[in-house]
Amino acid sequence: MMKGFKNRIGIMGGTFNPIHYGHLRVSEEVRQGIGFEKILFIPSGNPPLKAGHLAPAPQRLEMTRLAIEANPWFEISDIECNRTEKSYTVETLLALKELYPDKEFYFIVGIDSFIELPLWRHPERLMELTHFVVVSRPGTSFSGLASLITGDRGVLRALDARQLNIQKATLRNGREVLLMNVTHMDISATGIRNLTHHGMSIKYLLPEKVESFIISQGLYR
Repeated sequence: MMKGFKNRIGIMGGTFNPIHYGHLRVSEEVRQGIGFEKILFIPSGNPPLKAGHLAPAPQRLEMTRLAIEANPWFEISDIECNRTEKSYTVETLLALKELYPDKEFYFIVGIDSFIELPLWRHPERLMELTHFVVVSRPGTSFSGLASLITGDRGVLRALDARQLNIQKATLRNGREVLLMNVTHMDISATGIRNLTHHGMSIKYLLPEKVESFIISQGLYR
């Protein structure tokens, strides 16, 4: 575990449509591997870059609550689900800074999402408000970040070969990021929605309480 990360909060944001074991395992590995005080799950209310069959925000919030309730280091925030307008991460972080003035934030994203950061709202301001933990994702490589990172590219290759687990790196704008290998689980929210739509079992892909909630609410049918 890395040292000196108390009073720092990892943020796991997403549509969680639905939340599944992939989200939960990544969050636990990041929390333990880096030593965060807690992981704050923030289901998005009305995300600007997502399309498709999106369950209502209150139902996604409840699924997330059910999924994390047994982990004392996981917490949930309804800060985005309470908004009717589009949910932008930069505005969420500004609000979190007011709620937790003494905390530092580390936004957890996959390599693919981090590469798309310039498409996010006010990316320069975003980089000022939070640090980033960039985690491995199937079908992507840390070497794909080479144009964004300064220093030895051999570190990126070592991460891709899983010779390194966690590594600090410096972006071209001078900001530090944490690069981390996590367990790859071949589970996707899209796949779960498709299985549900076709009346097939989703057992063992997500927590039992979330499965029961999806069935009881008739979601994704």
